[in-house]
Amino acid sequence: MPATMLEIKTKAFLPLLIQHLFLYHSLSSQLPISMANKFTLDSVRDALIREEDSIVFSLIERARFPYNAPAYDSSFLGNGFSIAEFYVRGTESLQAKIGRYQKPEDVPFFPNDLPSPLPPTKNSQELLYPASSSVSVNEAIWKFYFTELLPLFTTKGDDGNYASTVASDFVCLQAISRRIHYGKYVAEVKFTDAPQDYSPAISSKDRDRLMNLLTFVAVEEAVKKRVEKKARLFSQNVTLDENDSGKTQYKINPLVVSHLYDKWVMPLTKLVEVEYLLLRLS
Repeated sequence: MPATMLEIKTKAFLPLLIQHLFLYHSLSSQLPISMANKFTLDSVRDALIREEDSIVFSLIERARFPYNAPAYDSSFLGNGFSIAEFYVRGTESLQAKIGRYQKPEDVPFFPNDLPSPLPPTKNSQELLYPASSSVSVNEAIWKFYFTELLPLFTTKGDDGNYASTVASDFVCLQAISRRIHYGKYVAEVKFTDAPQDYSPAISSKDRDRLMNLLTFVAVEEAVKKRVEKKARLFSQNVTLDENDSGKTQYKINPLVVSHLYDKWVMPLTKLVEVEYLLLRLS
């Protein structure tokens, strides 16, 4: 592809990159962590519950568009990247310049060669054990999102809105990643509350024992029910027709959200917790 064509396509993405930048600014001021003075399991759980809203709304927004397969074709732009990867790399670079990815729960998908932040940043890593705070499972998140999750809640088809499609994908990816990497805080507060329970398993590198300590089936079932209920409430099509007695229509199948948490979000969160704890005594 001629360079001029690539430049044209690149310029077409700039408004969306800037829009995403401002979206990050508006959201980041509302989200934790300002938990330094109240770093408890309850405060971390409250943060996790708020992240559920972000995930549900992001999936609803992405469901506006069909699957749009060309957006994920690495030959489409002629530079070796799919539109999705090209957009994510560019947006992460911009966000890094204004100070994102300084918090342990904000993990980039393409961390290599990100620029340093321009403004001074307040680092929250002192809440976590430094050797453990860099744990990342974003590679697994990227893979399951595009290969398994996306086909579950999008319709087949191609409407040509690739820029808006991948922008919505990135919002989904970041919301899911942030929720999963909050597992670092879960692990830290659980270890701090009961080091005698976790230290032997950490010292012996017993992953299975750690996973058992971190697993609470009743809590996980409650989470699945809650996110399904949120999806029903947030995604239902509202009508003013009092005579409409038909079945409620949803923008996204609520069971998909429950499945997302059951198959990926909660298992990967616990994996983050295990990996964090294995480094906790380093």
